[in-house]
Amino acid sequence: MRRAGSVGGIDPPGTLLTVVALVSLLVVMLIELYVLVQVASAIGVLNAIGLLLAISIIGAWIVKRQGLAMWRRAQLQVTAGRVPTKEMADGVLLLLAGVLLLVPGFVTSAIGVLLLLPPLRALVRGVLVRRWAGKVTVIRSTYRGPIDTTATDGRPDAPPSRPELDAP
Repeated sequence: MRRAGSVGGIDPPGTLLTVVALVSLLVVMLIELYVLVQVASAIGVLNAIGLLLAISIIGAWIVKRQGLAMWRRAQLQVTAGRVPTKEMADGVLLLLAGVLLLVPGFVTSAIGVLLLLPPLRALVRGVLVRRWAGKVTVIRSTYRGPIDTTATDGRPDAPPSRPELDAP
């Protein structure tokens, strides 16, 4: 019996990845719910909710500060003519940390806080750079001045000349 979406008995690409992602999301949600109930029973429901809000707000502020500093370092690398590999990896990890801190939950917030620590982020960055080395293509371009929009290619349907644009 063929399933919907399969071609010749072969599942479409990404089906397994989708199932793994959904199961992982479900497991994380269940773990977060369990930890939230445990924390709420220990310190009270309102205190647990307040703590989650405080972690999210403070975490977002820290991510913003570190992200701006990383952006400045990346700009310096580009200005110097180097590819900002370290800074790009840090940017991805800071984005991940920000998402994890904004998702309500103690486990995801703990992982987000850990990613904010520079030594741990350097360790994870090393793994990422080794894993993706050679798989990312960097395309460089340079600015060569304004594009001449008044040039024509000699076709009869070319737009008419605009002398007001040729002012000195």
